[in-house]
Amino acid sequence: MRLPPFTTLTALEAAARHRSYSRAADELFVTHGAVSQQIRKLEDELGVRLFLRQGNRMEPTATGAALAASVTEALATLRHGVEAARNAACGPIVLSTGAAFATRWLVTRLARLSAETGEPDLTVRVEDRVSDLSTDGVYVALRFGVGPWPGVESVRLLSERLFPVCSPGFLARHPVNRPEDLLSVPLLRHTALPWSAWFSAVGLPAPNLPPSLGFDDTSMMLDAAAQGLGVALARSGLSERDIRDGRLVRPLPGAVDVETGHHFVWRADNPKAARILKLRDWFVSETAAD
Repeated sequence: MRLPPFTTLTALEAAARHRSYSRAADELFVTHGAVSQQIRKLEDELGVRLFLRQGNRMEPTATGAALAASVTEALATLRHGVEAARNAACGPIVLSTGAAFATRWLVTRLARLSAETGEPDLTVRVEDRVSDLSTDGVYVALRFGVGPWPGVESVRLLSERLFPVCSPGFLARHPVNRPEDLLSVPLLRHTALPWSAWFSAVGLPAPNLPPSLGFDDTSMMLDAAAQGLGVALARSGLSERDIRDGRLVRPLPGAVDVETGHHFVWRADNPKAARILKLRDWFVSETAAD
Protein backbone atom coordinates (compact mmCIF):
# COMPACT_ATOMS: atom_id res chain seq x y z
CA MET A 1 0.00 0.00 0.00
CA ARG A 2 1.30 3.42 -0.98
CA LEU A 3 1.93 5.80 1.91
CA PRO A 4 0.76 9.43 1.79
CA PRO A 5 3.44 12.06 1.10
CA PHE A 6 5.80 12.58 4.03
CA THR A 7 5.04 16.32 4.18
CA THR A 8 1.34 15.65 4.81
CA LEU A 9 2.14 13.29 7.67
CA THR A 10 4.56 15.69 9.36
CA ALA A 11 2.01 18.50 9.02
CA LEU A 12 -0.61 16.28 10.68
CA GLU A 13 1.74 15.31 13.53
CA ALA A 14 2.78 18.90 14.30
CA ALA A 15 -0.78 20.24 14.10
CA ALA A 16 -2.09 17.52 16.40
CA ARG A 17 0.65 18.15 18.92
CA HIS A 18 0.17 21.92 18.97
CA ARG A 19 -3.62 21.89 18.38
CA SER A 20 -2.87 24.73 15.98
CA TYR A 21 -2.10 25.06 12.28
CA SER A 22 -0.24 28.33 12.89
CA ARG A 23 2.10 26.90 15.54
CA ALA A 24 2.66 23.83 13.38
CA ALA A 25 3.56 26.13 10.48
CA ASP A 26 6.09 27.99 12.66
CA GLU A 27 7.74 24.70 13.66
CA LEU A 28 7.89 23.42 10.08
CA PHE A 29 9.02 26.79 8.64
CA VAL A 30 6.07 27.00 6.26
CA THR A 31 2.90 29.13 6.11
CA HIS A 32 -0.41 28.53 7.86
CA GLY A 33 -1.96 27.98 4.44
CA ALA A 34 0.63 25.32 3.56
CA VAL A 35 -0.20 23.30 6.67
CA SER A 36 -3.94 23.63 6.02
CA GLN A 37 -3.44 22.52 2.42
CA GLN A 38 -1.34 19.48 3.40
CA ILE A 39 -3.94 18.31 5.92
CA ARG A 40 -6.80 18.75 3.44
CA LYS A 41 -4.79 16.73 0.91
CA LEU A 42 -4.30 13.99 3.50
CA GLU A 43 -7.99 14.00 4.42
CA ASP A 44 -8.95 13.72 0.75
CA GLU A 45 -6.56 10.81 0.24
CA LEU A 46 -7.75 8.93 3.34
CA GLY A 47 -11.42 9.88 2.96
CA VAL A 48 -11.82 10.87 6.60
CA ARG A 49 -11.84 14.05 8.72
CA LEU A 50 -8.69 14.47 10.77
CA PHE A 51 -9.34 17.82 12.53
CA LEU A 52 -12.31 19.80 13.85
CA ARG A 53 -12.21 23.49 14.75
CA GLN A 54 -13.13 24.26 18.33
CA GLY A 55 -12.82 27.99 18.90
CA ASN A 56 -9.20 28.94 18.20
CA ARG A 57 -8.01 25.36 18.44
CA MET A 58 -7.78 22.62 15.85
CA GLU A 59 -8.67 19.42 17.65
CA PRO A 60 -7.75 16.11 16.03
CA THR A 61 -10.53 13.62 15.58
CA ALA A 62 -10.10 10.14 17.06
CA THR A 63 -8.74 8.97 13.70
CA GLY A 64 -6.50 12.03 13.41
CA ALA A 65 -5.13 11.58 16.94
CA ALA A 66 -4.43 7.88 16.38
CA LEU A 67 -2.65 8.54 13.08
CA ALA A 68 -0.68 11.43 14.59
CA ALA A 69 0.49 9.15 17.42
CA SER A 70 1.71 6.61 14.86
CA VAL A 71 3.56 9.34 12.94
CA THR A 72 5.15 10.61 16.18
CA GLU A 73 6.43 7.11 16.92
CA ALA A 74 7.70 6.67 13.37
CA LEU A 75 9.50 10.04 13.48
CA ALA A 76 11.17 9.08 16.75
CA THR A 77 12.41 5.87 15.11
CA LEU A 78 13.70 7.82 12.13
CA ARG A 79 15.47 10.36 14.34
CA HIS A 80 17.10 7.56 16.30
CA GLY A 81 18.30 5.89 13.09
CA VAL A 82 19.63 9.12 11.61
CA GLU A 83 21.44 9.97 14.86
CA ALA A 84 22.95 6.50 15.02
CA ALA A 85 24.15 6.85 11.43
CA ARG A 86 25.56 10.31 12.15
CA ASN A 87 27.39 9.07 15.24
CA ALA A 88 28.71 6.07 13.36
CA ALA A 89 30.28 8.37 10.78
CA CYS A 90 31.94 10.37 13.57
CA GLY A 91 34.41 9.22 16.18
CA PRO A 92 37.85 7.73 15.69
CA ILE A 93 38.94 5.60 12.78
CA VAL A 94 40.79 2.67 14.34
CA LEU A 95 43.68 1.48 12.19
CA SER A 96 45.33 -1.88 12.92
CA THR A 97 48.90 -2.50 11.84
CA GLY A 98 51.83 -4.71 12.70
CA ALA A 99 54.55 -3.44 15.01
CA ALA A 100 57.29 -3.40 12.41
CA PHE A 101 55.29 -1.47 9.82
CA ALA A 102 54.08 0.94 12.51
CA THR A 103 57.52 1.79 13.84
CA ARG A 104 59.56 1.53 10.64
CA TRP A 105 57.20 3.12 8.11
CA LEU A 106 54.04 4.66 9.52
CA VAL A 107 55.35 6.61 12.52
CA THR A 108 57.63 8.73 10.36
CA ARG A 109 54.66 9.82 8.24
CA LEU A 110 51.94 10.45 10.83
CA ALA A 111 52.37 14.22 10.86
CA ARG A 112 52.14 14.38 7.07
CA LEU A 113 49.18 11.99 7.05
CA SER A 114 47.24 14.24 9.41
CA ALA A 115 48.13 17.44 7.56
CA GLU A 116 47.44 16.12 4.07
CA THR A 117 44.24 14.15 4.73
CA GLY A 118 42.69 16.41 7.36
CA GLU A 119 41.66 13.29 9.29
CA PRO A 120 40.92 14.59 12.80
CA ASP A 121 40.51 11.36 14.75
CA LEU A 122 42.78 8.41 13.99
CA THR A 123 43.70 5.70 16.49
CA VAL A 124 46.61 3.41 15.61
CA ARG A 125 46.35 -0.05 17.14
CA VAL A 126 49.60 -2.01 16.96
CA GLU A 127 48.98 -5.75 16.91
CA ASP A 128 50.65 -8.64 15.13
CA ARG A 129 47.50 -10.51 14.23
CA VAL A 130 44.85 -10.38 11.52
CA SER A 131 42.11 -8.27 13.08
CA ASP A 132 38.47 -8.88 12.22
CA LEU A 133 37.02 -5.72 10.66
CA SER A 134 33.51 -6.84 11.59
CA THR A 135 33.90 -7.61 15.28
CA ASP A 136 37.15 -6.10 16.62
CA GLY A 137 36.25 -2.41 16.41
CA VAL A 138 38.84 -1.93 13.66
CA TYR A 139 37.96 0.10 10.56
CA VAL A 140 41.20 -0.12 8.57
CA ALA A 141 44.00 -2.69 8.60
CA LEU A 142 47.48 -2.47 7.11
CA ARG A 143 48.04 -6.15 6.45
CA PHE A 144 51.13 -8.00 5.36
CA GLY A 145 50.64 -11.00 3.13
CA VAL A 146 49.55 -12.07 -0.32
CA GLY A 147 45.84 -11.24 -0.23
CA PRO A 148 43.04 -10.87 -1.08
CA TRP A 149 41.04 -11.54 2.09
CA PRO A 150 37.37 -12.61 2.12
CA GLY A 151 34.70 -10.10 3.10
CA VAL A 152 36.88 -7.01 2.75
CA GLU A 153 38.26 -4.67 0.12
CA SER A 154 42.00 -4.31 -0.25
CA VAL A 155 44.58 -2.47 -2.31
CA ARG A 156 48.27 -3.35 -2.47
CA LEU A 157 50.53 -0.61 -1.14
CA LEU A 158 54.07 -1.98 -1.20
CA SER A 159 55.42 -4.97 -3.04
CA GLU A 160 58.05 -6.86 -1.12
CA ARG A 161 61.74 -7.11 -1.99
CA LEU A 162 64.38 -8.78 0.15
CA PHE A 163 68.04 -7.83 0.48
CA PRO A 164 70.83 -8.06 3.09
CA VAL A 165 71.58 -5.06 5.30
CA CYS A 166 74.17 -4.33 7.96
CA SER A 167 75.75 -1.37 9.71
CA PRO A 168 78.48 0.64 7.97
CA GLY A 169 80.89 -0.34 10.75
CA PHE A 170 80.12 -4.05 10.34
CA LEU A 171 80.72 -3.82 6.60
CA ALA A 172 84.06 -2.13 7.20
CA ARG A 173 85.10 -5.04 9.44
CA HIS A 174 83.58 -7.75 7.26
CA PRO A 175 83.87 -6.87 3.55
CA VAL A 176 81.05 -8.45 1.53
CA ASN A 177 81.52 -8.31 -2.23
CA ARG A 178 79.69 -11.45 -3.38
CA PRO A 179 76.69 -13.41 -2.07
CA GLU A 180 79.10 -16.19 -1.06
CA ASP A 181 80.82 -13.84 1.34
CA LEU A 182 77.73 -13.92 3.55
CA LEU A 183 78.52 -17.53 4.42
CA SER A 184 81.47 -16.39 6.51
CA VAL A 185 79.84 -13.59 8.52
CA PRO A 186 77.24 -13.61 11.34
CA LEU A 187 73.72 -13.72 9.89
CA LEU A 188 70.78 -12.52 11.98
CA ARG A 189 67.70 -14.71 11.66
CA HIS A 190 64.02 -13.89 11.57
CA THR A 191 61.81 -16.80 12.56
CA ALA A 192 59.36 -16.12 9.71
CA LEU A 193 61.90 -15.23 7.01
CA PRO A 194 64.61 -17.85 6.48
CA TRP A 195 67.85 -16.95 4.76
CA SER A 196 67.43 -20.02 2.56
CA ALA A 197 64.84 -18.14 0.47
CA TRP A 198 67.36 -15.44 -0.39
CA PHE A 199 70.27 -17.82 -1.08
CA SER A 200 68.08 -19.94 -3.38
CA ALA A 201 66.91 -16.83 -5.26
CA VAL A 202 70.48 -15.73 -5.98
CA GLY A 203 71.41 -19.18 -7.23
CA LEU A 204 73.21 -20.60 -4.21
CA PRO A 205 72.27 -23.81 -2.42
CA ALA A 206 70.62 -23.26 0.91
CA PRO A 207 73.51 -23.30 3.40
CA ASN A 208 73.62 -25.12 6.69
CA LEU A 209 74.00 -21.99 8.81
CA PRO A 210 75.58 -22.14 12.25
CA PRO A 211 73.54 -21.09 15.31
CA SER A 212 73.04 -17.34 15.44
CA LEU A 213 70.86 -14.63 16.93
CA GLY A 214 67.21 -15.09 16.01
CA PHE A 215 64.23 -12.72 16.29
CA ASP A 216 60.50 -12.82 15.81
CA ASP A 217 60.31 -9.02 15.62
CA THR A 218 61.59 -7.26 12.50
CA SER A 219 62.27 -3.94 14.22
CA MET A 220 64.44 -5.59 16.85
CA MET A 221 66.33 -7.52 14.21
CA LEU A 222 67.04 -4.36 12.19
CA ASP A 223 68.12 -2.55 15.35
CA ALA A 224 70.50 -5.42 16.11
CA ALA A 225 71.93 -5.12 12.60
CA ALA A 226 72.33 -1.36 13.08
CA GLN A 227 74.30 -2.12 16.28
CA GLY A 228 76.77 -4.15 14.22
CA LEU A 229 75.73 -7.61 15.43
CA GLY A 230 75.44 -9.12 11.97
CA VAL A 231 73.75 -9.04 8.59
CA ALA A 232 69.94 -9.08 8.51
CA LEU A 233 67.64 -10.06 5.65
CA ALA A 234 65.52 -6.91 5.30
CA ARG A 235 62.13 -6.24 3.78
CA SER A 236 62.21 -3.22 1.49
CA GLY A 237 59.28 -1.36 3.04
CA LEU A 238 60.62 -1.66 6.59
CA SER A 239 64.29 -0.77 6.14
CA GLU A 240 63.90 2.40 4.05
CA ARG A 241 64.31 4.85 6.93
CA ASP A 242 67.40 3.13 8.36
CA ILE A 243 69.07 3.07 4.96
CA ARG A 244 68.16 6.68 4.27
CA ASP A 245 69.53 7.74 7.66
CA GLY A 246 72.74 5.76 7.20
CA ARG A 247 72.15 3.36 10.11
CA LEU A 248 72.08 0.47 7.66
CA VAL A 249 73.69 -0.12 4.28
CA ARG A 250 73.17 -2.70 1.56
CA PRO A 251 76.43 -4.62 1.09
CA LEU A 252 75.29 -6.22 -2.18
CA PRO A 253 73.36 -4.84 -5.16
CA GLY A 254 70.03 -6.24 -6.29
CA ALA A 255 67.01 -7.55 -4.44
CA VAL A 256 64.77 -10.59 -4.49
CA ASP A 257 61.10 -10.05 -5.34
CA VAL A 258 58.56 -12.08 -3.35
CA GLU A 259 54.77 -12.43 -3.50
CA THR A 260 54.04 -10.90 -0.13
CA GLY A 261 53.42 -7.21 0.36
CA HIS A 262 51.64 -4.59 2.45
CA HIS A 263 47.93 -3.93 1.83
CA PHE A 264 45.37 -1.34 2.88
CA VAL A 265 42.22 -3.26 3.93
CA TRP A 266 38.71 -1.98 4.76
CA ARG A 267 35.02 -2.91 4.62
CA ALA A 268 33.03 -1.27 1.83
CA ASP A 269 29.92 -1.01 4.04
CA ASN A 270 31.66 0.84 6.87
CA PRO A 271 29.72 3.99 7.86
CA LYS A 272 33.00 5.92 7.90
CA ALA A 273 33.64 4.92 4.27
CA ALA A 274 34.18 8.47 2.97
CA ARG A 275 36.94 9.12 5.51
CA ILE A 276 38.42 5.66 4.99
CA LEU A 277 38.66 6.12 1.22
CA LYS A 278 40.42 9.44 1.75
CA LEU A 279 42.98 7.63 3.91
CA ARG A 280 43.28 4.88 1.32
CA ASP A 281 44.06 7.38 -1.43
CA TRP A 282 46.73 8.97 0.77
CA PHE A 283 48.41 5.62 1.52
CA VAL A 284 48.34 4.67 -2.17
CA SER A 285 49.93 7.99 -3.14
CA GLU A 286 52.52 7.84 -0.35
CA THR A 287 53.64 4.31 -1.16
CA ALA A 288 53.72 5.05 -4.88
CA ALA A 289 56.29 7.73 -4.10
CA ASP A 290 58.34 5.09 -2.28
